[in-house]
Amino acid sequence: MSQENEQQPLNQTEQDVTVAQDEAQGAGLEAQLTAALADLDRARQDVLYAKAEMDNVRRRAAEENDKARKFAVEKFARELLSVKDAMEMALLDQSGNFDALKMGVDLTQKALVSAFEKFELVEVAPAVGDKLDPNVHQAISMEPAQQEPNTVVRVLQKGYTLSGRVLRPAMVIVAAG
Repeated sequence: MSQENEQQPLNQTEQDVTVAQDEAQGAGLEAQLTAALADLDRARQDVLYAKAEMDNVRRRAAEENDKARKFAVEKFARELLSVKDAMEMALLDQSGNFDALKMGVDLTQKALVSAFEKFELVEVAPAVGDKLDPNVHQAISMEPAQQEPNTVVRVLQKGYTLSGRVLRPAMVIVAAG
């Protein structure tokens, strides 16, 4: 008889309880699914927001770099305006007074040197007898001389560095070995 009890179908009350449990379990799963989908949607929105924010940061950084490149020489150019003005005034001088013209050119050169100093534009002018430094000198040719080999015999053109970086090497002739 115990086997008969096990095989007998559930009575109505037991069936109702099982159905109610299945429905409760289904409702719980459905609520979890709804919550998970809402979390997924929020995460998608957060990702899209973060992506948009990164795009904006990149765009702003690129714009700032463009502006920095474009206006990097603005202060230096402003300093050179006074040098240009002084040169134009010297060219307009019709007096024929050589000393006045020489004094004007001298003042113009001082203004230019001052502008160079403000912006760390340093002259590279090796002295005769200095050892050739390939980092800041460019040997154009060699000629026989009484001095040590690879030393400067003549400076053809001065060089310049800008904040320690070679802008133009000094062009020199060096002593042959």
